[in-house]
Amino acid sequence: MDLLYMFIGFIASLVCMFLLMPPFIRYLHKIKFGQTEREEGLASHKAKNGTPTMGGIAFILVPVVLCILSSFFTPYKIDMKLWIVLLAFVGYGFIGFIDDYIIVAKKDNTGLKPGVKFLLQSILAVAFYIMYSSHNPTTLWIPIFDISFDIGFLYFFLIFFMFTAETNAVNLTDGLDGLCAGQMIIALIPFIVFAYVSNALNLVYLLVLVEGALLGYLYFNKHPAKVFMGDTGSLALGGLLAAVAMVLKQEILLILIGFVFVIEVLSVIIQVTSFKTTGKRVFKMAPLHHHFEKSGWKETQVVHRFWLVGIVFAILGLFIGVR
Repeated sequence: MDLLYMFIGFIASLVCMFLLMPPFIRYLHKIKFGQTEREEGLASHKAKNGTPTMGGIAFILVPVVLCILSSFFTPYKIDMKLWIVLLAFVGYGFIGFIDDYIIVAKKDNTGLKPGVKFLLQSILAVAFYIMYSSHNPTTLWIPIFDISFDIGFLYFFLIFFMFTAETNAVNLTDGLDGLCAGQMIIALIPFIVFAYVSNALNLVYLLVLVEGALLGYLYFNKHPAKVFMGDTGSLALGGLLAAVAMVLKQEILLILIGFVFVIEVLSVIIQVTSFKTTGKRVFKMAPLHHHFEKSGWKETQVVHRFWLVGIVFAILGLFIGVR
C-alpha cells in the first residue's frame, strides 16, 4: 500500500507541474519577471535575458500543498521532523522570493543585501536547530566507522553551517539550464532510501512529491530553458536538503552526496581568495561550471557530466549510509 501511495503522489505532483507550468510561465512573461544576465557574464548566456524566473514557486507549492492535503487521508501525518523540513523548504524559498522580487520587480540586480540575506538565513537556521534539538539528541553519526557521539552545543554550529552553506551552494549551482534541478533530483534519492530504511515514511512521501515536482520543472528548465527557478527555488532546495540531512542524522554524508554543490561553492571561495591575495585567478570563471564553459564545453556537456559526477557520489553515499 505504501508503494501505491508513493506512486500516486509522484504522478500527481508530476501532472500538477505539467498543468501549472505553461500558464505560470506565460504569466511571468506577462508581468515581465525575467532573468537579467550580468554584463560580465558569458556571451553565450546573453540570449537568456528575459527568460522568466521565480519558477521555483511552483515546485515548492505543489509538493507542500499535496503533502498537507494528503495528511488528512493517508497514513503520512505531519510530525515535528516533517514540519522542520516543510518550514525549511518554504522558509528559505521565501527569502529567495524576496531577493528575486527586488531584482525583477524593482530592477535592482543586487537584490537583497548580502548581510540581510545572511541574517535571514541565520535566523531560520537557529529556529530549526531549536525546534529539532528540543526533541532530538545532538549526536553526530560517523559513517564507515559506524559510531555516534554527542557533540552537545557544538551541534548548533554544525547545523548553522549546514543550512547557510548548503543554501548558498545550491544557489551557486543554479547557473546552467537543468543543472541544479537535475542534480537535486539525483541528490535526494539516497535520502529517500535513508528515510525508508529508518521508517520515516511521511518524509519519504514528501521527498517523492518533491522529486515529481522537480522532474516536471526540469522538462521546462532543460536547455534551452523556458523558465529559471530563481533564488526562490535554489534557496528552498538548499534548505530542504540541509533539513533532510539533519532529521535523518546524515549530516556528514550530505557533503559526499551533495559533492557537486560542495565543489561549486569551493570553486568560488578559492577564486575569490586567490584573486584577493595574489591578484590571480585559479579558474577561468567561477562557479566551476562556468570554468568548463570558458574552456570550450557546450552548456549541455557541462550539465550532463556534472550529473554523472553527482550520480557517482550519490551511489557512493548510498552504499556508505545504509545501515
